[in-house]
Amino acid sequence: MTLALAILLLIGMWLSVAAAMLWGVLRIARRHHGHYQPKAKVVEQNTRKHAHAH
Repeated sequence: MTLALAILLLIGMWLSVAAAMLWGVLRIARRHHGHYQPKAKVVEQNTRKHAHAH
């Protein structure tokens, strides 16, 4: 095994490990990410005045 081949294998293995870790992080982030749903405007039906509201 030549030195160049060893370096290429080392870089290739490092890239595969980095890609696997990135895939795992993105998978977990996608699972725990709450889907955005815009909140509907809530109109208060309660028209009573509180005791401190003058």
